[in-house]
Amino acid sequence: MKLRIFTEPQQGATYDDLLSVAQATERLGFDAFFRSDHYQRIGAGDPGPGSTDAWITLAGLARETSRIRLGTLVTPATFRLPGPLAISVAQVDQMSGGRVELGFGTGWFDTEHAAYGIPFPPTGERFGRFEEQLEIITGLWTAEKTYSFEGRYYRLADSPALPKPVQRPGPPVIIGGFGAKRTPRLAATYADEYNVPFRTLADTGEAFARVREACEATGRTVRLSVAQTTVVGADRAEVERRAAAIGENPETLPAGGLCGTPAEVLEKIGEFAELGAERVYLQIMDLGDLEHLELIAAEVLPHV
Repeated sequence: MKLRIFTEPQQGATYDDLLSVAQATERLGFDAFFRSDHYQRIGAGDPGPGSTDAWITLAGLARETSRIRLGTLVTPATFRLPGPLAISVAQVDQMSGGRVELGFGTGWFDTEHAAYGIPFPPTGERFGRFEEQLEIITGLWTAEKTYSFEGRYYRLADSPALPKPVQRPGPPVIIGGFGAKRTPRLAATYADEYNVPFRTLADTGEAFARVREACEATGRTVRLSVAQTTVVGADRAEVERRAAAIGENPETLPAGGLCGTPAEVLEKIGEFAELGAERVYLQIMDLGDLEHLELIAAEVLPHV
């Protein structure tokens, strides 16, 4: 089981805040640093300094870290055209020496699209564009010569399909979500990893089963993972303090998150492992509390 640190900087964080967490992630022995890809705060509260661009952030971190994996959960297909996105991810993969992963999704937060003039098509069209983008991006990375594509939404004519990423055939692609039909099919067709975010153990098991069934049809296998809001404390008082700091209820959070003492959190991680999860993305909301990461590294990480 790999533990990965997952941040939500649209809630208010600068690049320097993210750099501090990423370097702590590497120093403390975690497997990876991931960030969301949003341009606006989600929910009420002080927007702080505003969001940062995910791939510009990861490009910077690629040069300021040396071991940890780097990626997004998840980049919306609505934000970028597939060709330029393939170039950006390949370049950051080069800058990191082959440590990048692309978490990719349809996009869902309509408010941020309206705020920044980004088109937000209906659900069916977003999925259609998402599927074409998956084919184009992976096609550009793997093409041996030029690459062309003719779809409903995108057309590429004799692309040089450059630059190439360091990782071959390309950086791992992560698809997440809880959809019952389209998501499992797309994950089984294009993804290297399928992630279930912020769900109960029962819901996660059902989602994993749907993807396994879809993989039987495609003849592929994908790695399974989960993302969970994480609050760990040495004792009950510390758990309550950390939960309050991020506006969570320590009584209800354990249903769809990791919340409790190290022993309690380890027990639930073990239950996810029994379902087949190989990675857990620990959603850390208080980026100023590096002692939280130190506790997890000391009391949880050595036992997974």
